[in-house]
Formats: sequence, C-alpha cells, structure tokens
Amino acid sequence: MLVLLPPSETKSDGGSGAPLDLADLAMPQLSAVRDKLITEVVQLAADPATAATVLGLGKGADAEIARNARLRTSATRPALERYTGVLYDALDAKSFTKVQRAKAYARLGIGSALFGAVRAADPIPAYRLSGGAKLPGLPTLSALWRDVLPDALYTEAAGELVVDLRSGTYQQLGRVPDAITANVLTEHPDGSRTVVSHFNKHHKGLLARALVLTRADPTDIRAVARVATRAGLRAEIASPTELLIITG
Repeated sequence: MLVLLPPSETKSDGGSGAPLDLADLAMPQLSAVRDKLITEVVQLAADPATAATVLGLGKGADAEIARNARLRTSATRPALERYTGVLYDALDAKSFTKVQRAKAYARLGIGSALFGAVRAADPIPAYRLSGGAKLPGLPTLSALWRDVLPDALYTEAAGELVVDLRSGTYQQLGRVPDAITANVLTEHPDGSRTVVSHFNKHHKGLLARALVLTRADPTDIRAVARVATRAGLRAEIASPTELLIITG
C-alpha cells in the first residue's frame, strides 16, 4: 500500500543529513524536472522582491527566500520530519517506535511542488514552493509534472493499493488512476453535511496514522474503511474509490 500525503507550507529547520543529492531520492525518473525546478528556485531567490511575489510570501519572506537560496547546500532530514503542520501533528510520527517508523517509510509518500513526490525517508532540505506557484520563464507546475509524475507514482506503487490524501492542487500534478481518495465532511444536527476545511487536514492525518500502524495490508476501499473505523474514525464508502470521513 502506498499512502500519498500532501506537503505543507511550513517546514522544520535544520537537519543532520548531507546536502541534497537527487540520486538519494525515490523515483529517479523525476530527477530532470527536479533539477530544473531547483535551479530556477535558487536563481529566483537572488531577487527577493520578485521571489516574494512569485511565491506568495508575506511576513517571514526573507527567511523563506534564504532557505530557497541554500537548497543545494543546506542540511537535509527525512521528509517525514521535514513537513510540519496540522496533518503532520495528527500523524504524530515522533511517537512511532522503530518498527512503526520503518512501516511509515515503507507506506508513506508525500506530494511536492518541487520534487513531484518523495518517500517519507527521502532526505530533503527546507524549501518554499507551493503547487499553485508559477515560476518565471517556465510552464505551470502541473504542465511540468504531468508527463512524468503519474508514471513515476504508478511504478512506485508496484501494483499495490494507493490511498491518495493529497489536496486537489497536488493531485493535479500527477494523478494515480483508481487511487482511493478521502473527503472529510461535517454532519450537522439536521443531518446535512458540509465539506470540512479547518479539520480536514487533522482527520486525514489521523487516517494516515491508522494506515501506517495497522497490521493489515489493505487491498481495497472496504479494507481501508475497516482500518479507519478501528482507529475511531467514522468512515463511509461513497464509491469504489471515494472514502468519506464524517465528523460532528
């Protein structure tokens, strides 16, 4: 099973790993696009005002741009430790035992505007580039990734079930046919349901945690729903490839 997580705008600082080496990342067929984007992002950082506009940065722009300038020289750490925020707080990888962390490395992938997608163990630096950004002189990110990322993810999944928890922006970079997606809805007292925004990432993080920790090896959406239910989530199957997580 391959569980694809969205990235986060926020990243942890530092790391103890050697500087970025694209040969150390999973899905080497993505290296050419990765290298092109890294070069453009580093060059963009030389013009902080333009970089802030292109990257949609406000407060804290200088620090984010400085990170981008050091993409090829700064320390790395596993992607699972690099990304932070609501989803990753709910995933709570810091609490994993050594065995559980190995399962996380085996089961988790993370979407990325800069890298296309990485495995949880891949050593990456801190950076800032969102899926909706448009770098000067380059096609859109979806145009750059769509010819290589779907095949890379298909090969990486190796015929196993894919649970795609990425947001729409990152799914558009490279879709996985027949992947299971999850939508989080709030059920109100009158029975009506609305799409959750604030708690969406939290519940997807809980689902990802359940899929990492389970001893089962789900092969279809029914098995994924059972894992979610056993973890205390309220799960419903909306279609053969869509799982609903209900809150409220």
